[in-house]
Amino acid sequence: MTAIQQQDKEIFELIKKEERRQRDTIDLIASENYPSKAVREALSSIYVAKYSEGRPYKRYYGGMENVDTLETLVEERARRAFGIGKEWAVNVQPYSGSPANYAIERGLLDLKDKILSVELSHGGHLTHGSPVSLSGIDFTICNYPMDKETQQIDYKKVAEIARKEKPKMIITGYTAYQRTIDFAAFGRIAKDVGAYLMADISHITGLVVGKVHPSPFPYADVVMTTTHKSLRGPRGAMIICREELREKIFPKVFPGLQGGPHNHTIAALGIALKEATTPAFSRYAAQIVKNAKALAAGLQEHDFAIVTGGTDNHMMLVDLTNKNIRGKQAQELLESAGIVTNRNTVPYDPNSPFNPSGIRLGTPATTTRGMREKEMKQIAAWIAGAIGNPESAPRVKKEVASFCKNFLIP
Repeated sequence: MTAIQQQDKEIFELIKKEERRQRDTIDLIASENYPSKAVREALSSIYVAKYSEGRPYKRYYGGMENVDTLETLVEERARRAFGIGKEWAVNVQPYSGSPANYAIERGLLDLKDKILSVELSHGGHLTHGSPVSLSGIDFTICNYPMDKETQQIDYKKVAEIARKEKPKMIITGYTAYQRTIDFAAFGRIAKDVGAYLMADISHITGLVVGKVHPSPFPYADVVMTTTHKSLRGPRGAMIICREELREKIFPKVFPGLQGGPHNHTIAALGIALKEATTPAFSRYAAQIVKNAKALAAGLQEHDFAIVTGGTDNHMMLVDLTNKNIRGKQAQELLESAGIVTNRNTVPYDPNSPFNPSGIRLGTPATTTRGMREKEMKQIAAWIAGAIGNPESAPRVKKEVASFCKNFLIP
């Protein structure tokens, strides 16, 4: 970063401070990860200087020969990663997951059409119909809850609600759900009521590509995913839909919601997708799940309550009710101990999202740094120590910083 150091010492120092913070802490935020050096290099490539409004080979600017080749290459790499064919149309232009979800909703639905989704406090996403989101303002939303006893999806209940409400779209996909999703069951429910099935797999894409979680193909009509999280790409999004839905959805991306795509991000995504088809990536995806199971088991040994009793994927919700601490305080305390998490509601949480009953933990970032089951047990012990004895947080922070020196960020 010689140029930055010479031209802007203030920004340079902030970058170095953030590098040190990430280097010396354990990142357990389920939606965060570390892309490879190659992905990061692509993000600063000369593609950052090129506008390319439109679709490949149908642009509104000149100088497109390399951009068109790049974008079609990345689309094909997406098909290869998911093991799908040309019957699926791919759009790698969305800037992020939220506008991508809204583009799908506006493309397939009329205003005030009904969407069936899980509510935010039970693990859904803002763009799945929260009243503060345009998805909740523009469409009629009905929800399926998590089962009160198992805290998992009750597919019979979903089918019952779908038959009663007759939604035009059903959304499956979650920001805080730690069990395997039965996409085939959702597909049957959607077909039964004549609804589109939209699968938002942003959190689990790396696990799907790595073949440690079932795929939404061919059950969904449209799949949306962000491209960072478990996939380890840049911050962006993809939409993959049945070919016959292309003309309904893609124009809502451009020109509906955005202008020129970020070509440097698309280049970085192409590298990440190539990485995702390697045996090393499959091993990484499998290790994410092993690490999550080990972390959940380690916390249970310290009498932490894990929502649903365990995990099948990369994340877990920890209900802190029996620890006499709320999510916001736990998040702040753990960060002071060098362990970065986020507060999160648990199903049927009596407390507000600003200070809920739980925290959400995930293992993609720690797995990328090379940590395995043994390290998860140690992390669980540190979490238990800090929450059980807040005065130990400064000591734990020093131990964590020393520990992290053995696990480098790519």
